[in-house]
Amino acid sequence: MRSTLRLLANVKPRYLEPFAPTGLTGLFTHPSPRPTLIYLYSTTLQKLQAFPESSAYRQSVEALTRHRLQVIESQKPAGFDAWLERVRKTVAAEPERFAKVQHSDGTYTHAAAQQKDGSDNARGEEWDGEALSATTEGPARTPQQEGEWLEIMNEASETTDKADHDFHHEHIKWESEPALDVDQISHIEQQIGAGLIEEIIQVAETELKLVDQLAEAKVWEELEEKPQPGQWSYFERGH
Repeated sequence: MRSTLRLLANVKPRYLEPFAPTGLTGLFTHPSPRPTLIYLYSTTLQKLQAFPESSAYRQSVEALTRHRLQVIESQKPAGFDAWLERVRKTVAAEPERFAKVQHSDGTYTHAAAQQKDGSDNARGEEWDGEALSATTEGPARTPQQEGEWLEIMNEASETTDKADHDFHHEHIKWESEPALDVDQISHIEQQIGAGLIEEIIQVAETELKLVDQLAEAKVWEELEEKPQPGQWSYFERGH
């Protein structure tokens, strides 16, 4: 039902309008859900490696996250293969500049933030026939993650020639991933069954924060103060 709410005012649009109302108060259409979710899920799986394999939390979250990641990755937008080939050529030309944004599995963060002013068209070439715009930004995530991404990209774009005691910076050209169409987004929402894709992103962001907090607290270790006898016993119905 929720996925229907934001489409009532449209006649079966091919793409959802970024930042348009979703039908839920305070929640707007995400400009690049696929790369954002791939980043969040991949990062979560990576950080779960810090937990013991016997951890019930790790086992449950890992299974759910892998399933949802598979659902997301199975939906490739139109023009994806051609876009990926262009990205690979860009990386191959200057691999050292992209080393810091390479994941442990050898992939890269192929995502870009779209601005409300309409720059960085996330719909891809098929929407208006124009070439995809370039960006130096990362996925549309939290301000902290965005800041970290920009810092990495600025460091990567800094030249090493300091003969004249000057720093020279140039923007790294990074092409946005084409957008998913309405049917693909609807399929993802139905397969995951956790509301709109924007809600799914919020859950993924919260889970990633929780993983960090639990890992920092090392919740799998023994308690420093042992529980009192019967502390975790609960009342049972009398017979």
